[in-house]
Amino acid sequence: MNPFDHPLPDLRWQDGLDVLIMAVVFYNLILLLRGTRAIQMLAGLGLLLAVSFAADRLGLHAVNWVLQNLLGAVVLVVIILFQPELRRALANMGRAPLLRFLDPIKEERVLQECVRGTAALAAKRIGALIALQRETDLRAYVDGGVGFDARVSRELLFSIFLPASPVHDGAVLIQGNRLSQAGCFLPLSQNPALAKDLGTRHRAAIGLSEETDAAVIVVSEETGAISLAVGGELRRGLDAPGLQGELERVFQVRRPEAA
Repeated sequence: MNPFDHPLPDLRWQDGLDVLIMAVVFYNLILLLRGTRAIQMLAGLGLLLAVSFAADRLGLHAVNWVLQNLLGAVVLVVIILFQPELRRALANMGRAPLLRFLDPIKEERVLQECVRGTAALAAKRIGALIALQRETDLRAYVDGGVGFDARVSRELLFSIFLPASPVHDGAVLIQGNRLSQAGCFLPLSQNPALAKDLGTRHRAAIGLSEETDAAVIVVSEETGAISLAVGGELRRGLDAPGLQGELERVFQVRRPEAA
């Protein structure tokens, strides 16, 4: 039988689906790891695999034995090293429509009060950190804090972040149109590419936005500058109208059209 008579095996529709699923998985994996330490770690693991292969081909039995035993625990190593990325991936999976059980912020009034409070704090150069929940429950990503169940208002935000307040150093959480917690500690970003002039508040805002889909407002205590962290990216130098526009875009708030 001439092999060129049938250059390709009979393809089933399941094969096409199989390729499509794997392409989507790898594409999302690349998006997930982009800009994180995981890329460098994967490069290191790839180097170990290459050295192990070369040692086996060259007959370096001692080196090959050490590397084979080291690579045998690669699954455990990946879980430990990539814990933040894996947690973020599982959180993204949990955003499927059938698994959404917590409503994101929908009221435009809440966003307006956040902007008004942020502008007032920035004018006085009072540092602030405000995390606004979207679809991922933020309570699993924060430590400490004092429980609240309060209506969001400019005055409340301003009073929480006054230096005399016992919870002014932490972040506030806004969930489902209510201020739910204050004085919380957020996970700090470990991204080595961040600007060196970013302080703890900015790194905490970026860290939470890397692991969840939250929008985090930051007010610099030194300069009064307003920033917004979303998706691991920090948008700096915003004024009140700019912050309002960014929040409306993130939360997909539509203004009523003028008659």
